[in-house]
Amino acid sequence: MAADADTGQSSYFVREIEKNDGCVLKMNQCYKGDVGCVVWDAAIVLAKYLETKQFYEPAAGVNAWAGRGVLELGAGTGAVGLMAATLGAHVIVTDLEDLQTLLKVNIQENQALITSGSITAKVLKWGEDVSEFLPPPHYILLADCIYYEQSIMPLVESLKQLAGPETCIICCYEKRTEGVNPKVERQFFELLQQYFSCEEVPLEKQDPEFRSPDIHVLHVRRKV
Repeated sequence: MAADADTGQSSYFVREIEKNDGCVLKMNQCYKGDVGCVVWDAAIVLAKYLETKQFYEPAAGVNAWAGRGVLELGAGTGAVGLMAATLGAHVIVTDLEDLQTLLKVNIQENQALITSGSITAKVLKWGEDVSEFLPPPHYILLADCIYYEQSIMPLVESLKQLAGPETCIICCYEKRTEGVNPKVERQFFELLQQYFSCEEVPLEKQDPEFRSPDIHVLHVRRKV
């Protein structure tokens, strides 16, 4: 349990994500807070997908992340962006102001695993000015960002402004069947597909252990 401030103990608890090379990302999560304060399953599926051999197979000299510019939107704990940074990417993890402390704690915690890449945390509010994140990154990463109806239009607007013709957006989300989730999901993809083409990644191309029929990984690109 989280201890109170008097005892000086942390209000964080840790979830570990083991990399294929045996190193472990230690992700602090908050006992209290909004959806961004914990590592969701979709974030782990996406983080492990970045390590699949189509992107990263050191023995064969394959590393799609080395030296690449990567932007994570709605980063929450920063798990996905941190994975990319440990694989050699230059990453900016973004979320709202109130998640910056958690992002910075996790960057500090895992800094020793980042040898050739880099990572910084910045505030990015969807639908607002994105000029400081341009020119367009090579990759934009999104894990479980389709929650709120009111955030759909701003999110798609930011993707339109951020993605160049060469940008690959990798979107991972858990399909939820309760409440407003199906409606929000449908609205998001209807709007997204006006500007972008989406291609689903089959399960067999995902991490053999960290994958699920309920969690979808998509490659999204600007329509030409």
